[in-house]
Amino acid sequence: MQYRASHRYARISPTKARPAADLIRGLSVSRALDLLDHTPTRGASFFIKVLRSAVANAAQNDSVDVNTLFVSDARVDGGPLLGGRARFRPGPMGRAMPIRKRTSHIKVSVTQKEA
Repeated sequence: MQYRASHRYARISPTKARPAADLIRGLSVSRALDLLDHTPTRGASFFIKVLRSAVANAAQNDSVDVNTLFVSDARVDGGPLLGGRARFRPGPMGRAMPIRKRTSHIKVSVTQKEA
């Protein structure tokens, strides 16, 4: 059975968070947490929290052994832009361009290994 956790509207660009997702996809949970703990990117800290939440969701079920879980899916989707009309930067030919602060929806699924 799959156990999922997500962090919606995370204040990080999807482009910066996706390498951390590619890093842990398919690994065991303990290996993924260890790898993320030693990864010096900001996206890794978001994935540590979401992965721990997914493991806690799986631990609610008594028949699940947490040591046999692995990351079956890790994805980062783009969220809405923040600060659309609030502030502007100079653009080409005297125009004003809005400051776009990107957000992400981070989703992690863990599954128990088949014995």
